[in-house]
Amino acid sequence: MNQEYFTGIKTIAYEGPKTRNRLAFRHYNAEEVVGKKKMKDHLRFSMAYWHAMKNTSSDPFGGGTRQRPWDDGSSTVENARRVADAGFEFMQKLGLGFYCFHDRDVAPELGDLQASNDALDAVADHLRKLQRQTGIKLLWGTACLFAHPRYMQGAATSPSADVYAIAAAQVKHAMDVTHRLGGLGYTFWGGREGYATLLNTDMKRETGNLAHFLHMAVEYKKKIGFKGQFYIEPKPREPSTHQYDSDAAACLNFLREHDLLEHFKLNIETNHATLALHRVEHELAVAAGAGALGSIDANTGDELVGWDTDQFPTNVYMATQMTLQLLKMGGFKTGGLNFDAKVRRESYEPVDLFHAHIGGMDTFARGLKIAHRIIEDGELDRFVKTRYASFDNGIGKTVTTGKATFESLEKHALKLGPVLPASGRQEMLENLLNDYVL
Repeated sequence: MNQEYFTGIKTIAYEGPKTRNRLAFRHYNAEEVVGKKKMKDHLRFSMAYWHAMKNTSSDPFGGGTRQRPWDDGSSTVENARRVADAGFEFMQKLGLGFYCFHDRDVAPELGDLQASNDALDAVADHLRKLQRQTGIKLLWGTACLFAHPRYMQGAATSPSADVYAIAAAQVKHAMDVTHRLGGLGYTFWGGREGYATLLNTDMKRETGNLAHFLHMAVEYKKKIGFKGQFYIEPKPREPSTHQYDSDAAACLNFLREHDLLEHFKLNIETNHATLALHRVEHELAVAAGAGALGSIDANTGDELVGWDTDQFPTNVYMATQMTLQLLKMGGFKTGGLNFDAKVRRESYEPVDLFHAHIGGMDTFARGLKIAHRIIEDGELDRFVKTRYASFDNGIGKTVTTGKATFESLEKHALKLGPVLPASGRQEMLENLLNDYVL
């Protein structure tokens, strides 16, 4: 990395809440200990290569506006290396420890599969050198199985066996590269694994083919000795009308049905939860409850816009609720907080990437400290524990331990007079959350 691409921008430092420097952290102090871990180890922030380095800020109504002095737009290995240099300079200046990529983010797709593989290998050599120089790690890799026209009707769910075969070959090579780079995980995001209409869709065949695809990946993982975690990323729609990995519960059901659950955890994205008409804390709780919460794509959406806007997270309430779920499950074991977010189309200068990431990192730092305080104080946990106390003894305990029968519960119920559960106290608890956040 000889050339500097983000000129005039120094390493972003923690300066505290009172700083007037917009290129400084107000709340994220990487070395600060929260509980028993440093903040950087709790949050494990990651750069999304596709948005930070490659996104042009185009939208359905207009072309790209982004100024990217590191990218000349050519489909060459030389250009891809420059983009990588800029990415690692950016991560170093921001203090990010991890990054994530699709294969076609880091290297160009060329005229045939072999040429594309060769280009990816060449760029991977450069990425490995940059990782060694900086200590930055690959959080997870994945394959882009949605952009090329061949994938217009899906990849692992395509009605074409030839497309299915190319998708398998592409994932195989992406796994090889992820393994070679010491990736901590590999993600399967079914961008077009779904349908536009059931009139032309054999759903049972498609989901069966998808399950076999994932089983092949599991077998290949064992063959090459890749120890990283596999992830599935739920999303209900867009670009497909319906995607098979529609939300956390649907993903878990699919994995259980096809004997895959032991091999996969979920990568939950905030904006995808919104599209599924859930709050992100719901998706996190569902995944964590099944022991399957692996990683998080940290972004947010606009509830007034019915698509995946991938905005940077700035809502402290949301970050608090997310990190509360994370801390309750004992923190990340393999994944991290990946900023799958892009600056707005109007924010086109390179410095805007720093403003966006600083805001997201500060937001989650605040959320982490608030969530830790909530857990340490214990008032919320005590309320929930008391609310379900009737299942800790007596007839309730027979339910919890699986010993209750309809007959035993009927015998108990016939002895009861009028029954009402205790108040849920939602408003009080919302006020309690306000006390911590504000």
